[in-house]
Amino acid sequence: MVNRMQFYIDGAWVDPAVKKSTAVINPATEEAMYEVALGSKADVDKAVAAAKRAFATFSQTSREERVALLSKIIEIYKGRLKEIGAAVSDEMGAPLPMAEKLQAGAGLGHLMTTLDVLKNYHFEEPVGTAMVLREPIGVVGMITPWNWPLNQIACKVAPALAAGCTMILKPSEFTPTSALIFAEILHEAGVPKGVFNLINGLGPEVGAAMSEHPDIDMISFTGSTRAGIDVAKRAAPTVKRVSQELGGKSPNVILEGADLQKAVTGGVMHMFNNSGQSCNAPSRMIVPLSKMKEVAAIAKAVADKTKAGDPRGEGTTIGPVVNRGQWDKIQALIKKGIDEGATLVAGGPGLPEGVNKGFYVRPTIFADVTNEMTIAREEIFGPVLTIIGAKDEADAVRIANDTPYGLAGYVSGPTVDDAKRVARQIRAGNVNLQGVPNDRTAPFGGYKQSGNGREWGKYGLEDFLEVKAVAGFNAA
Repeated sequence: MVNRMQFYIDGAWVDPAVKKSTAVINPATEEAMYEVALGSKADVDKAVAAAKRAFATFSQTSREERVALLSKIIEIYKGRLKEIGAAVSDEMGAPLPMAEKLQAGAGLGHLMTTLDVLKNYHFEEPVGTAMVLREPIGVVGMITPWNWPLNQIACKVAPALAAGCTMILKPSEFTPTSALIFAEILHEAGVPKGVFNLINGLGPEVGAAMSEHPDIDMISFTGSTRAGIDVAKRAAPTVKRVSQELGGKSPNVILEGADLQKAVTGGVMHMFNNSGQSCNAPSRMIVPLSKMKEVAAIAKAVADKTKAGDPRGEGTTIGPVVNRGQWDKIQALIKKGIDEGATLVAGGPGLPEGVNKGFYVRPTIFADVTNEMTIAREEIFGPVLTIIGAKDEADAVRIANDTPYGLAGYVSGPTVDDAKRVARQIRAGNVNLQGVPNDRTAPFGGYKQSGNGREWGKYGLEDFLEVKAVAGFNAA
């Protein structure tokens, strides 16, 4: 039974320094399910002290010891996949099959990928007469979001463990249970005490205390650009490394001659996945201006078949968005799209038909959007797609790059070579061609205001390593 009123610090479940909690709301019913404890600076100090003590020994463990540890974590994680999926579904609204397969599955995928990387990674490399050593950076503070909770936790914790770091995790207060299950898995696997610590809490309290803490060597943050800027400012006086994966407004460029039916259908379905709550969602579909009506008709057909409903109900495509604040923000942006003159093709304001409670958003599509409109500039983080017309390929590239963000891009062309040509011109950390999904062994991260640093695979491991040159190491 998960204990939501305690934190995991120094290898044990402990009471918070100050008794304070918040209700966790089921977004499908709007009802409180239970309370979760909220931490304070005192809890952070205690966890950091434990992580600092543990670093002295854990940083010296061998590759073989860490391989054995990750292998054990994977074995135990597999046995709790369904439990993790159910918790994610209840707390952030993902349809249950999707929560089990994709949400819980993403965490497992990152653990397994990191294990493969660790088995063969070169921590030492001769360069001239020197030896370049890659060593764990130290104590890491991790702040993760609610939209893909296990994806974000695992792609930080797994490489940090593999590197030999110790850590403090602050998961989102909206999705605490899956993180607490993850802590139980690590405990059962025998992660040494103090290596992994978990404190639930609010960003302005626990997150701020972690960012400012002089004994935390690195902050790995995933969340909004606004919050990421605050983390970086707080971290600056202690000159700690800050790795950030932030917001996005990703272009989906469909070139003249591409298979419209396939590209548009795939793009709309991808946009609506997870109720549009993905930082790399293809939220701006950029299409040949002459094909606007045809594209809008294909997109509308997909929206009309997309069912927003009970996450545990039969035939549900998308669940609710995570909370009332997000729902209100999305509704205001839908209204703004209408007010600024975009053509509403599907969906619109209010709850879906037949729904009278829950934070459900109608799958919404706007056509005839210009890149200056608010709905093309701001990250909506809901199932709302904007379709923008481009005069030609050069115009499509210009529009794609006309954003402060640069997390992802998508290109579909008549041939892979056409898509490659455009991909090279898109200013984003990840570009997907012809509908091919991301590869977990390749790096994930953004340009511009979408962040810095890289996660996943070998690149994720290297984010948690310092580089040391030892001159004379190889001298004769």
